[in-house]
Amino acid sequence: MPFSLARAVGLGLLLFVLAAMPVRAQLVVEITRGDVQAVPIAVVPFGWEGTGETPFDLAGVIEANLGRTGLFAPMARRDMVSQPTTTAGVEYRDWRLLGTDVLIIGRLLGQGGEDFEIQFQVFDIVRGQQLMGYRMSANRRGLRGAAHRISDLIYERLTGIPGAFNTRIAYVTVEGTPPNRTHRLIVADSDGENEAVIAESPQPIMSPAWSPDARRIAYVSFEGGQSAIYVQTLRTGDRQRVSARAGINGAPVFSPDGRRLALVLSRETGRPDIYTLDLTSQMLTRLTDSPSIDTEPEWSPDGRWIYFTSDRGGGPQIYRVTADAPGRAQRVTFEGRYNARPRLSADGRRLAVVHNDGGNFRIAVVDLERNTTLVLTDGSLDESPSFAPNGAMLIYATRDAGRGVLATVSADGRVRQRLRVREGQVQEPAWSPLLGP
Repeated sequence: MPFSLARAVGLGLLLFVLAAMPVRAQLVVEITRGDVQAVPIAVVPFGWEGTGETPFDLAGVIEANLGRTGLFAPMARRDMVSQPTTTAGVEYRDWRLLGTDVLIIGRLLGQGGEDFEIQFQVFDIVRGQQLMGYRMSANRRGLRGAAHRISDLIYERLTGIPGAFNTRIAYVTVEGTPPNRTHRLIVADSDGENEAVIAESPQPIMSPAWSPDARRIAYVSFEGGQSAIYVQTLRTGDRQRVSARAGINGAPVFSPDGRRLALVLSRETGRPDIYTLDLTSQMLTRLTDSPSIDTEPEWSPDGRWIYFTSDRGGGPQIYRVTADAPGRAQRVTFEGRYNARPRLSADGRRLAVVHNDGGNFRIAVVDLERNTTLVLTDGSLDESPSFAPNGAMLIYATRDAGRGVLATVSADGRVRQRLRVREGQVQEPAWSPLLGP
């Protein structure tokens, strides 16, 4: 994974922006490593109180979400001694005999038409007490999202860490062989469901970046022989060209308030530097002016700093500058001869990077307060790290049997998963912020 001008630019070629449409290449999630003692849990099928068949398997989504973390080991439904849906049906002794630590039950109640009420409870079987009880409303289209929100609530109650199931991921798939390749920019739920094509092209698509409200995506395209940055609204498919200046237009990333982009421009010099762009006024602010390659910007969560990759010290390392005006760049990474593609955790305390580890490019996390580096992955060509909004996991691109796939790793490196499509390759992942209700 050489650090080069071409990689710094991250240009896509001619894009055909499509209305959101279903995708054939659904992500398949596999747990590949789990070095923790998983907590045995049982997620009982939710009771249905309404007419006709159950409209949605809420418990199935909750069970899958919790199981994929590697922290919980769900019981198979065939092994459940009973399937209670209310407190009166919970027999603690029976569940203890089955070795269950946590029991989750619930009901889905029809409210007429397309509206529903969801009730669920979580029980500590070991201590013989209820941990939480909750109810929420949802319409038919929102039942999957409700299952993700329930998973978030349960995960936080059991771990003390906010959940990140009610999020989306953006990624690029590549199918075919040159010169007949198809590149698609796709968004999907965090579990790989509900995929939608955002853009499609016979040429590469790169650098998707989420807005803070998860309603827009910025990306780079190349149309008419000129690189340009676009911002696209997911709900409508409308897109706006926000930068098509002479030279390089690349690596967009939204500011925390969503009003500006940090981006890479070369303009008259032909040399990539870091700028910010006000999306309303189109006012540019140049932040770096160096003979080196400055690229891959990333905002700090408080909006004060922009972190970026630069080879100004002789090799790729992470630096930062103030976000509002040009200033002296401060070097941030010192361990190893190669650190690139910075991405910050939501609390701003940790920095995910691509790190050269004995000649292999792997995902590492730098603790900015302690100035320590922890290598999380063991691939040879891992890239494009992106934190989940709760900071507990990262998604990244890697290679498996010669194919590009996505993978996730816990922030301590102990739990790993692989996400692959049934056809083609996957690359350029970006994890969204939390979604609204």
